[in-house]
Amino acid sequence: MTRQPSFFIPHGGGPCFFMPDPQGNWTSMAEFLRGLPARLPEPPKAILVVSGHWETEGFAFTGAEHPELLFDYYGFPQHTYDLRFDAPGSPALAERASQLLREAGFAAAPDPRRGYDHGVFIPLKVAWPEAEVPVVEMSLDRSLDPARHLAAGQALAPLRDEGVLILGSGMSFHNMRGYGNPSSTDPSLAFDQWLTQAVEAGAEVRAEALAHWAEAPGGRFSHPREEHLLPLMVVAGTAQGAGKKVYSDLVLKTAISAFRFD
Repeated sequence: MTRQPSFFIPHGGGPCFFMPDPQGNWTSMAEFLRGLPARLPEPPKAILVVSGHWETEGFAFTGAEHPELLFDYYGFPQHTYDLRFDAPGSPALAERASQLLREAGFAAAPDPRRGYDHGVFIPLKVAWPEAEVPVVEMSLDRSLDPARHLAAGQALAPLRDEGVLILGSGMSFHNMRGYGNPSSTDPSLAFDQWLTQAVEAGAEVRAEALAHWAEAPGGRFSHPREEHLLPLMVVAGTAQGAGKKVYSDLVLKTAISAFRFD
């Protein structure tokens, strides 16, 4: 079985890819997401998605056979609450991932009641519209400690050799008041440049840099709260080699990027 890469992907804003977009704000991001399957060495056996929209004590994984959808966005047109993404779950993967984390000293367990939030089903509905690949969602640890999430990713790395595609779903810029504001462009670009340099370093240098991301140029402006950046820490932890930027664009006047780890 061929080793799968890991990716940090942007999941957009709410159900943005399934609404009219006359200004084309989300066009390039949607194209990137649609192209994800073609970037893989072979179809994944399953997809593990670390979402910036689920926080727990310790780590948790969706453990249901058929998780429901959590429409955790507000104020959008009614049709966006009728979306379907019927990907099967994988209780076996949820238990395997929990076991790997427990063996590394983390608290971790499947949650048979949790459904897929929009950080999972929105980007995956673009990338895998047939919803045929089993999906498990992983939470963030409520500590929001970057080093802890890097270590969790390291513990989960064996899954890549078992045919599992690991995705971190968040946004490389996530300041809700900053979107669409021309004054956000420069600090978001400064942080994006720093983040790219950190990602494209070797594992030890990368881990040290990412653990101190808040001290980076534009860091706290780009992430007043870090939950949308932490999925990157998990996927970065799954790799030893340098990461690579595979998508970047100015979206709503802010720099947004995606990264791949082989």
